[in-house]
Amino acid sequence: MTQEVRKHRVLDPKRPMAVRRQSVVNLWDFLVKGGIADTTRTPSEVIDTGRTRELHRYTKAKGVRSKGLPVLLVPPLGAQASCFDLRRGLSLAEDFVSKGRPTYLVDYGPLKGADAKVGIEHFVNDVLPPAIRRVSEDTGGKDVHLVGWCMGGLLSLGTTSIYDDLPIRSVAMVASPFDTSKIPTLAPIRAIGRLTDGRIVGTALKAAGSVPAPLVSIGFKATALPTYLKKPRTLWSRREDREFLGQIQAVDGIMNNMLAYPGRATLQVYQRMALRNELATGRVQGPTHLIDLARVTVPVMNIAGATDVLVPQAAAHHVGSLLTGSPDVRLPLAPGGHLGVLTGTKAPETTWVEIQSFLADHDRRRARPAST
Repeated sequence: MTQEVRKHRVLDPKRPMAVRRQSVVNLWDFLVKGGIADTTRTPSEVIDTGRTRELHRYTKAKGVRSKGLPVLLVPPLGAQASCFDLRRGLSLAEDFVSKGRPTYLVDYGPLKGADAKVGIEHFVNDVLPPAIRRVSEDTGGKDVHLVGWCMGGLLSLGTTSIYDDLPIRSVAMVASPFDTSKIPTLAPIRAIGRLTDGRIVGTALKAAGSVPAPLVSIGFKATALPTYLKKPRTLWSRREDREFLGQIQAVDGIMNNMLAYPGRATLQVYQRMALRNELATGRVQGPTHLIDLARVTVPVMNIAGATDVLVPQAAAHHVGSLLTGSPDVRLPLAPGGHLGVLTGTKAPETTWVEIQSFLADHDRRRARPAST
C-alpha cells in the first residue's frame, strides 16, 4: 500500500463511519438474519442407495471439459457429509467439479433404529465397496480415487486393504489417525481404561446404544475449547471482516449439527483404537476380515494439520511405517486444525493443492506396488 493511499485512508472522515456501519450490518446478518455464508450445496443427484448409503454424483460444471479419474468423497462417522462442501467458494467438492474431475460423495445420513448400532465392519464391507463399484460403472469402468477425512480415511484404507479386486486407484486421507498413543487428549481415557480394564466406559457405551448427536458435537468442540471460550471476543474484534464471519458461520453449521455415532462402532473405536491402539500395528482383525495395511498396493497420502489437537501430525503420519506395499506414500503437513486442514481458508492453497497434485500424478497409469 502506497503512502498516499495510507494517508487518504487515515484522513478520510467518511471511512470510520463506513467501517462502523459495515460492522453493524455484518453482526446483524450474522446474529439475526441467519448468517453471511452461502451454504447452498453444490448441485448433485442421487444415483444409488442402500442401507446407510446414499451415493451422490455432482453435476458437471458448464463449459468445463471432464478430465481425470473419478473421485469418491468419504466422510467420517458422526459428521455431516457437507464437510466436503462447506460453503460456496470454500468447498472441496465444488473445487473438484470446477476443474472437471468427475466427483461423487457417499452419505451415510442420520443413523436411526437398528442402523444406529452398526459397527465399522458395516461401512467397510457393505457401504464403500458397492459405492466404489457404482462410481466405476457410472464412469465407464474407470478406477476410482478415494478421498476421506478423519475416520473416512480409515474406512477407505481398510476397504482397500481387504478388497484388492475393487477398482481403487489411490487413497488420499486428511487428518486420519493411526497411532492413538500420540494423541494427548486421549491420555485420560486410556488411564481410566487401564484402571478399570475398560469396563466403566465400555459398559456405558453398550447401555447407550449410540452416542447422541449433541454429545458428538460437544466432543469435537472440546478439542478446541480455548477457541470456543474466546469466540465472543473474537467475533467482536473481527466484526469488520465479513469473510471471516462467514467462515465462522459455516464451521458452526458443521460443529453444531454432528450426527449420532453408531453404538458398536463407538465401542470398537474406544476398545481397539483408544485403549489397545491396534491400528498402530497395521493389523486389525475384524469380525469377518483381517485389515492388514501391508496389503495395500495403491498410492496413499495422509495430510496432517499443523495445529490439529484431535489428530496430531505424529498420530497421522505413523501410517507411513505401515504401508510397506504401497508404491507411493506421501505425508504432507498443512495449516489448520482437525476441520480447518480440510475446510479452512488456507486449505485451497495447501491441502487441496496437495490432493489435486496427488490425484493428477496417479490419473494416467496404475503405480507399480513396492517390491517386497
